[in-house]
Amino acid sequence: MIDFRPILNICGMLLLIMAIAMIFPALVDIADKNDDAGVFFFSSAITSFIGGSLYLATRSGKTEELSRRQAFALTTFAWVSVSLAGSLPFLIYGNSLALTDAIFESVSGITTTGATVMSGLDTQPVGILFWRHLLQWIGGIGIILMAIIMLPFLGVGGMQLFETESSERSGRIVPRARQFVVYISVIYSGLTFIAMMVYLVLGMGAFDALCHAMSSIATAGFSTHDASFGYFESPALQWAGAFFMLAGAIPFVAYIRFVRGHKDAIYKDVQVRGFLGFLLVVIVCFGLWLTTTPHASSLEEGLRMAAFNIVSVVTTTGFSTEDYTLWGTTSIGLFFALMFVGGCAGSTTGGIKIYRHQILWASVRSYLRQLISPHRMDVQNYGGIQVTREVRASILAFLAVFVGVFSVTAVVLAAMGLDFVTAMSASATAINNVGPGIGDIIGPKGNFAPLPDGAKWVLSGAMLLGRLELFTVLILFEPDFWRG
Repeated sequence: MIDFRPILNICGMLLLIMAIAMIFPALVDIADKNDDAGVFFFSSAITSFIGGSLYLATRSGKTEELSRRQAFALTTFAWVSVSLAGSLPFLIYGNSLALTDAIFESVSGITTTGATVMSGLDTQPVGILFWRHLLQWIGGIGIILMAIIMLPFLGVGGMQLFETESSERSGRIVPRARQFVVYISVIYSGLTFIAMMVYLVLGMGAFDALCHAMSSIATAGFSTHDASFGYFESPALQWAGAFFMLAGAIPFVAYIRFVRGHKDAIYKDVQVRGFLGFLLVVIVCFGLWLTTTPHASSLEEGLRMAAFNIVSVVTTTGFSTEDYTLWGTTSIGLFFALMFVGGCAGSTTGGIKIYRHQILWASVRSYLRQLISPHRMDVQNYGGIQVTREVRASILAFLAVFVGVFSVTAVVLAAMGLDFVTAMSASATAINNVGPGIGDIIGPKGNFAPLPDGAKWVLSGAMLLGRLELFTVLILFEPDFWRG
């Protein structure tokens, strides 16, 4: 049987961190002389009580190391508990949301999806707006730590390729992971601060600059305005937004190597080169096409519109400057396909991730060569690391399950009365953690409020599944997991 004491102990600590985080939007409300400040103090008190009780009751189970089974269980339990805690302010603030909507909004924030049920953002209290962005920012750093420290150790979806000195194959998570927590926290905060300062200089107000900097680096997509990033019509701001979304999509291990003296670490990363090369080709081709349509009046405008919105979807941020579904069926087809790309492993992005596409393509080429020369022996390498049969099998299993979960989710949504386009794009945007979907209801200029409650619960589950790389959740439904 699994010893749940260390799992509950860590969940208690995370809830205490969430309770502390709730103080910050309260201070924002106080500075704005808003009466909703008490909402966050009350939510913080409830969260502190639950988290503190869990922590104190399970101190005897505290340990420096977790077994593989405990690590799987912790990953899901931690994200679910934090999501539930994050919903409390939405339930009790002035323009409170219903339970389903509050949990949907919290899950969307903590998974950095950016899908929202809230409208009238321009007139919402600043505290609740800041809480939405803070949830995303916390979720962004959380997924980086999980991707770098936990997933390679668990061997999820080919993440074995990205093992660091913080993980080992003996089946234990080692304390040296703390070094990565420090590095990542400093780099993540630094990038957010730089983005905020650039946005300020380019014309955003201080509050908007802070919130959009948090969303950009977390590749999350919540905005303080219903018009999303399109509220800011400055071309310089839109180019800056595209740059900082890209910054959040770069592997943070590469940033760590860079600050430790390896100045070519980012450029030499095989993921980064493939990711940026793919984006460059798609943006240039689509931008040139836009300049031939009435939607762009110049080459710069066409490239800017293409760059911002394509980067936003591929990095699974979900900002928009335009309703790209109005650009024609070519645009709709392209943006739907781009939802399935994703950024780099070890970044804040969701989606399939670029390294899986690269290895899949290499495997296809290897198979084609073997059809020509049956006795040929191909040894696949990725970034100087041999791609073993185990890694290839893990990636293929991930892709198969990904397609299965996407298909089942879409069918379930359709059975709940959603039209075909909405059901398909809602499933895709949730499991890829993109944010906006396609169509009149959940497109870039819509939101998820009109969907039935059942659909919101399904999508909340899909967002968590996608954010936690599928297997870390699905393995909990395997009976053998609980028998050991």
